[in-house]
Amino acid sequence: MSQYEAYGQTAGHYDSTRSAIGIEIWLGNLVSNFADITKIRILDAGCGTGNYALALAPRVGCVTGLDLNEQMLTQARRKAVASGLTDKVLFQSGELPKLPFTDGTFDAVMFNQVLHHLEPLGSTEFQHHVQVINEASRVLRKGGLVLINACSTTQMMEGFWYHSLIPEASRRGLARTIGTNALKGVLHAAGFSNISRTVPLDALLQGQTNLDPRGPLDPGWRAGDSIWALASDRELSTATSNVRDLEEAGSLEAFLEAHDRARQAIGQTTFWRAVKAS
Repeated sequence: MSQYEAYGQTAGHYDSTRSAIGIEIWLGNLVSNFADITKIRILDAGCGTGNYALALAPRVGCVTGLDLNEQMLTQARRKAVASGLTDKVLFQSGELPKLPFTDGTFDAVMFNQVLHHLEPLGSTEFQHHVQVINEASRVLRKGGLVLINACSTTQMMEGFWYHSLIPEASRRGLARTIGTNALKGVLHAAGFSNISRTVPLDALLQGQTNLDPRGPLDPGWRAGDSIWALASDRELSTATSNVRDLEEAGSLEAFLEAHDRARQAIGQTTFWRAVKAS
């Protein structure tokens, strides 16, 4: 599914820095839209290791997690067994942007930090974004919700302190990030209305480990953000050398603090909610 990240290699490290941040936002949206969320069916499209699916499963009717990467699905299934949730969540293989389900199957469809993985490198038209959101509309029942957790272009440019260490990779990531107005237009065209956004300023995609100034030196830490997969070997070597030089000079924490200020005002990700028109 991802056009650039080798999730088969990073699956074992992913959960060391990633969790279902903003899950309370999704729960609030579900409660406000459905009379009884204990009966609803949710699709987690591009579910990865199942963090969001497993966080919601105890509260709703059932969750289906869809992902192409078998290593990620293996992790998700193990966690479902460990949590005693195998009767509430099903993980299956499938490749976006297609959704292998019949029309009107689900009450809600989630995309959590997955849309930027869909477009081929160099693409600027976001055709796969259009296709997958149209697919979400198709598999939703009338009145159902699409929930999208994705970085805005501003957040991609200014919300991650370490992007300044890998400017070429950051530019590649930005090129894969759909703009706010463009995404709103795609949702409208797919038949969605009542579109709203929430930006949790304190939500860090990698939790507090995001603010580890030595994080870029750790391959496991880097596995928590696919932006590093867009860095060339040369750029990665330069980035890690710069971190070591800053640390030796005693200025690494000041570097992080200076480059993290914008994030505190704009956040790192945006949670979108839209209703399929009835």
